[in-house]
Amino acid sequence: MAARSVTLGIDLGTTSVKAALVEAAPGDPSGFVVLASCARAAQAETAAQSAAAGPQPVPLLRCPYPHSSPTLGPYREPLLCSGFMHHLAATWELCKPALSSGNGQEQDVRRIIQALHECLAALPRQQLRKVCGIGVSGQMHGVVFWKTGQGCAWTEGGAAPVFEPRAVSHLVTWQDGRCSSEFLASLPQPESHLSVATGFGCATIFWLLKNSPEFLKSYDTAGTIHDYVVAMLCGLARPLMSDQNAASWGYFNTTSQSWNLEILKAAGFPVQLLPDVAEPGSVAGRTSQAWFEIPRGTQVGVALGDLQASVYPCMAQKTDAVLNISTSVQLVASMPSGFQPVQTPDPAAPVAYFPYFDRTYLAVAASLNGGNVLATFVRMLVQWMADLGLEVEESTVYSCMIQAAAQQRDTCLTITPTVLGERHLPDQLASVTGISSSDLSLGHVTRALCRGIVQNLHSMLPFGQLREWGVERVIGSGSALSRNEVLKQEVQRAFPLPVSYGQDVDAAVGAALVMLQRSLSQQKS
Repeated sequence: MAARSVTLGIDLGTTSVKAALVEAAPGDPSGFVVLASCARAAQAETAAQSAAAGPQPVPLLRCPYPHSSPTLGPYREPLLCSGFMHHLAATWELCKPALSSGNGQEQDVRRIIQALHECLAALPRQQLRKVCGIGVSGQMHGVVFWKTGQGCAWTEGGAAPVFEPRAVSHLVTWQDGRCSSEFLASLPQPESHLSVATGFGCATIFWLLKNSPEFLKSYDTAGTIHDYVVAMLCGLARPLMSDQNAASWGYFNTTSQSWNLEILKAAGFPVQLLPDVAEPGSVAGRTSQAWFEIPRGTQVGVALGDLQASVYPCMAQKTDAVLNISTSVQLVASMPSGFQPVQTPDPAAPVAYFPYFDRTYLAVAASLNGGNVLATFVRMLVQWMADLGLEVEESTVYSCMIQAAAQQRDTCLTITPTVLGERHLPDQLASVTGISSSDLSLGHVTRALCRGIVQNLHSMLPFGQLREWGVERVIGSGSALSRNEVLKQEVQRAFPLPVSYGQDVDAAVGAALVMLQRSLSQQKS
């Protein structure tokens, strides 16, 4: 019997969850083919509540009516099967949210896992039976807490075995803003080339240590949301974290591949929460249960950062750079082998160097302001219409504003779109200049907003620098870019290099591809 050569990739993103099945295809130029994929909107955002308020139940029912997101497009949330809902009612657990300030950004882990299960249920069963490896990636920087041995419960009810989160906190995401500039300045200096920003796992833990120490005492394990999923699939007593995700938490030295334990201990940091670190692309363990037709004992890779997994399938050459505009924006280029960043953090540096694979680095200009800015603008317009007594769908507003901007080829209006600030400029706000009576149409404003997103990235990493690094081509991708012709026009206007849209960034495919290539290497050896 031929060895199985199908792998499953999972990406737990900020707004959606995606799963993809990938198979080796020696005759294809890329060497692989995507057999099937599925995405579900997570709808996991939840109001951050005080830990002192105690556990709060979170309903799991989904609305059966169509919805639409400016970033994700139209989608429909299916009702769960009655058998599964009955089982949920019988095993209902409560989860404890983290203490938060008004700037807290948290997500309900239950809803993320529910969206994951919906994705798996939609994939072809006969292909799932062939899966020989599972790769997992997800939103970086964030942190979720759980109790060892109590993080989930596997159930046999419904159409397939699933795991349900139990003693698990909310996910505090990378968008979390509870750590002010003053608070960050009070933290110890890390022994790392990467600075610590709000939304980073270690910064969040420091904040909780100061503001809600009792909350931290409720848990003895922590990781990213994708570390959690890998740990639950494999039944790991202690999670494993790739250096990609460890670096995104802060206080991790990528040269020595170790946490800044002495610095953290001296500051009273609960270092027992820090996961063990493993090489990206290595195996974390094997599935402890059969899962949606995937056999028990299937290899599961150490969780990857969504950034690294996203660029993996499409950065075919080291002379390629990848521009991804989705919820946020990343411009990524590969650094030469042997490159080592200076081990001194510079909070004001707009370009960071993140671990990739095989001890190499990616140069990354990561803006917090991308498709989420367009979504904010759409919501503002919808609210204005509601204030005027008119109701309109967000998807309709989005289509109309892009159409209007496409007809408005230029504008003198200038929008700095940093409504979320930037990691290197956390206190920066958005602004509009060059306002005149002739530039107030929807087309002018939308054109200026799209241009501002691109120009803000240019201010972080001047595009001429790419040429100095040997970049010859830019691969444009991401949900916000693929659905926005105006944004594409502004990208082509700004870059002095050819821009290609042939290969879209897909972290789920990237995570599957990493495991596929590992599987093929094992077969050859």
